Amino acid sequence: MTDRPPLKGLWHAALNVADVEASLRFYRDVLGMQVEWRPDADNVYLTSGRDNLALHKGPSPAGAQALDHLGFVLPTPEAVDAWAAYLTVRGFAPEKPVRTHRDGARSFYVRDPGGVLVQFIHHPPLEAV
Repeated sequence: MTDRPPLKGLWHAALNVADVEASLRFYRDVLGMQVEWRPDADNVYLTSGRDNLALHKGPSPAGAQALDHLGFVLPTPEAVDAWAAYLTVRGFAPEKPVRTHRDGARSFYVRDPGGVLVQFIHHPPLEAV
């Protein structure tokens, strides 16, 4: 038994971005996220309906990106391939070919306009969530 309070998962991330508008176009126009709140020109909050991504104008860490990657969960393995094709046509080709992992997950990665690594993944245990 544990005293740990309930946790629903990691559904929020905040990124410092050099160009808010370029990042907004990627997450809103290319990925289809919706603007939830835009308090000013330097900050925007987006959602896909069950999460929250904040974009803040600010310096990125010097050198390597401190954040390893963001991940978007997809409903089926076929959706992974469809997203790879969709993003490629829009100038965001996968860094490596789409692949199926040993655990049955299927995924690929692209970089957003600010260089953040973004994963698109179908992970079977999350199908019911």
